[in-house]
Amino acid sequence: MIGNRLWFWFAGGLLCLTLALPGCSRQPPEQALRAAIDELRQAIESRDARSLDNRLADDFIGPDGMDGEGAARTARLMFLRYRNVGVTLGPADVSINDRHATVRVEAMLTGGQGRVLPDAVRVYEVESGWRLDGDKWVLTSIRWEDGR
Repeated sequence: MIGNRLWFWFAGGLLCLTLALPGCSRQPPEQALRAAIDELRQAIESRDARSLDNRLADDFIGPDGMDGEGAARTARLMFLRYRNVGVTLGPADVSINDRHATVRVEAMLTGGQGRVLPDAVRVYEVESGWRLDGDKWVLTSIRWEDGR
């Protein structure tokens, strides 16, 4: 009798775990990419250069041949210049092809020294390239144009 109850609870628990696992499985690619973009935005706003570096692919390429090290230096310079950095993104146009993606978005960047109004506000049209490395989306390229 006790053996049957134990088996019942074990089988019931296993069934519940099996039904719950799909909810714990990996996110769909676009959802995971959008989460990576948000993590990148949060890293910029929190002035977290290390998290920013972790999202750059080893073969990252930016404007004028900027590599990942150049991008990290540029970010650190911006973080030194502005105590408060803000990033507001418009709706993203996401195109995924297998393990690669292109994201187009309008971004407003603000920077300031803690006053009520930012010292600088710029709007850019941004196009970024992404690659799925294992289960992590990494930024492979970025280019931007003044959005005026």
